Amino acid sequence: MKYKPIIITAGEPKSTFLEIFFKSIKKKKYRSPLILISCKNILLKNMKLNKFKKEIKKINISNINNLKINNKKINLIDVKMNSTHKNFYNIKNINSYINQCHKIAFNLIKKKYSFKLITGPINKKKFLKKKFLGVTELISNKFNKKKTGMLIYNKNLSVCPITTHLPIKDVAKSINKKLIVEKVLLLNNFFTNILGLKPKIAITGLNPHCESVSKFNEDEKIISPAIVSLKKKNININGPFSADTIFLKQNRKKYNLIVGMYHDQVLTPIKTLFEYDAINITMGLPFLSISPDHGPNEKMINRNISDPTSLVRALQFLDKN
Repeated sequence: MKYKPIIITAGEPKSTFLEIFFKSIKKKKYRSPLILISCKNILLKNMKLNKFKKEIKKINISNINNLKINNKKINLIDVKMNSTHKNFYNIKNINSYINQCHKIAFNLIKKKYSFKLITGPINKKKFLKKKFLGVTELISNKFNKKKTGMLIYNKNLSVCPITTHLPIKDVAKSINKKLIVEKVLLLNNFFTNILGLKPKIAITGLNPHCESVSKFNEDEKIISPAIVSLKKKNININGPFSADTIFLKQNRKKYNLIVGMYHDQVLTPIKTLFEYDAINITMGLPFLSISPDHGPNEKMINRNISDPTSLVRALQFLDKN
């Protein structure tokens, strides 16, 4: 097989993911074979709702290495789940299904069948509960990788939060010099070795205008020393910058990567600028792991107006590798 397959887990069964999957494969052609891990009943139901027609080819995992796979059909690994069952949307039933989909995908990655993975969005509160902060942490745990990070990537500007899905009240006590240095080195390595780019990095402060009325100012005591340490390692980084101005047009021209201290500090502006034209990459893994930069979006189900751009970008990114 010339191009390694892209393995795709459909994620939350009650979501718009299959709708955007159909739109993505109608909109573009991909060299890499696509393998969808989903329930056939759910897939057929969504095909009918979205008036999408394409033949399904069921994949036998035990014989997967000997199969000739292309994208003329939907290549499906069927994970059984009775979509007509009265307890279909029971949390336990859904979580068992998502776990099984992930297990199959992770095993295929571990067996070197592919190094390309796309995970469909899940309901973090219901599925992850308090065990993991997000899918980044879930996958990192499954592959025993402690130094990983979330990169929201757009070819013009990318962002990375030092902390991910932490409550705001826990952010200040969670950041430290070591964590910042580790994340920035991870970013520099990913940009250099995977993207083939030299990152020009801006890093934000934690406090408004990088100032604090408290005796302990994290911008002075933690972030600034981390920047000094990184500069000594020849990392092209500047800051700390006030988060309320670093995303201004004249500043964005100077940098292709902005690192923030917490999730919404950098994800809010990047989504405002590019909307769905960005992808969520988990760095630090021995393979490429991406998820579309949006959630299950239950309110949009069956309306056929969801934007597939993020999934298209994820498929295009992996199709190049």
